Formats: sequence, structure tokens, C-alpha cells
Amino acid sequence: MDVVLWGVLPYLVVVTFVGGLVWRYRYDQFGWTTRSSQLYESRLLRIGSPLFHFGLLFVIVGHVVGLLIPEEWTDAVGVTEEMYHAGALGIGTIAGVATLSGIVILIVRRRRTGPVFMATTKNDKLMYAVLTSAIVAGLATTVVAFSQGSDAHNYRESVSVWFRSLFILRPDVEAMASAPVQFHLHVLIGLALFALFPFSRLVHAFTAPLHYLFRPYVVYRSRDRRPTPGASAPRRGWDPVGTRDRDPSTRR
Repeated sequence: MDVVLWGVLPYLVVVTFVGGLVWRYRYDQFGWTTRSSQLYESRLLRIGSPLFHFGLLFVIVGHVVGLLIPEEWTDAVGVTEEMYHAGALGIGTIAGVATLSGIVILIVRRRRTGPVFMATTKNDKLMYAVLTSAIVAGLATTVVAFSQGSDAHNYRESVSVWFRSLFILRPDVEAMASAPVQFHLHVLIGLALFALFPFSRLVHAFTAPLHYLFRPYVVYRSRDRRPTPGASAPRRGWDPVGTRDRDPSTRR
């Protein structure tokens, strides 16, 4: 079972993730959107959306640093293990609480606003459930680590080692299997989220309007001329040929 979960499943998720993105881009470009609902409600959106997105940004940065940067590298620059974990717990807790608060506000808004709820699909509901579960599981690992203090499990010696080993196609199954159950649960929910990612509204994270930086300027010119005193206004493009200005002030 460990080989299946930590040696085979991650690669199946990667294939699903990449293949799903390619399929979605080729056959559903018009659906590559968040389906914005700001028109229906904006007050809660202005609160929940920044909390969720900025909190998630810090969460992603924290995961990248914790999983990709080996412990030896931080030790080499003078960051002790105590300093690293103190910063990770502090910043991770703030970012996690902000992200969770933001998504709770967005879910409440979606449920309480009639038009927004009517536009919510079953796929959206599944996405929100998996995403919220991933955030809660991440916060749970942080709470457990904080409660254990110096006896907390060092995930940089297990989860991080396993994660980096995936890139060289030699997954260290034993390293991941040695991690506590809360890390197993968090990783499995994260893999489920990545598998669902290409088929949900989360795909908009890969949409960047880079073409706006290189497109030519749009120049607007008026087609109307200022009429001379006593002369009728020129015919507009949508007026039938032969008609004159119907402005009451120009009628005789």
C-alpha cells in the first residue's frame, strides 16, 4: 500500500494534471474562467477574495520553501532548525487562518446569495470541499506541531525528502511512510486537489494576460464633426440614406 500511495499515485496525479490542462485548453477554452459573480454581490467578495488569495500565496511560498530547500542549505546560511520552525509555525499559522477565513467567507457568500448559488455547479461544490479540506488538514498539522513543541515531527526529514525524490523518479517511499498520519492525510488531500484542478474553476490560476503587455494601443477617434452654425448635423452611420437630423432644435 505504501508503494501505491507514495510511489505510484503521485505520478498518476501528475499525468492527470498535465493531461487535464492540455485537454481543457484545447477543447474548453471558453470555460477557462472563474465565472465571475461580482455582478451579483461584491461586499463579501471584496473581503473574502483578498484574504483567500493573499493567504494562499503565502501558503504556497511556505510549502515551496519547506519541501524544496534541504535542511542542510538553511543550516549553511545560519538558519537553525529552531529558527526555521518558529518562523514556519508563525507565518504558516497566520497564512493558514487568513486562507481559511477567506474561503469560508466565499462559501457563505455563494450559499446566501441566490444568483451566485444558482450558478454553482456540482463540480464547484466538490472543488470547495476538497480545497477547504486541504486547508484544514494543513492547519491541523501546524496545530499538532505547535502542541508537541520540541518533540514535533520534523517533516523536512521525511515528507520533504520524499517530495524531492519524486523529481528524480526514485520516490523514497520509506521516508514518506515514516511521517505521522496527519501528514499522510494532508498529502493525500493535496493530491486529490491537484487531480481535480484542471477540471474545475481553479484552472484560472494558469491564466495570465501577458498579451496585454505587447498588444498595440487602442486609439479611439470620433467620427462626428462639430457642425457649423445653421447647418444640419452630418448623417450618422446607422441613419438611412437621405434622412436629416431630427433634433427638434434644428427643425424649422
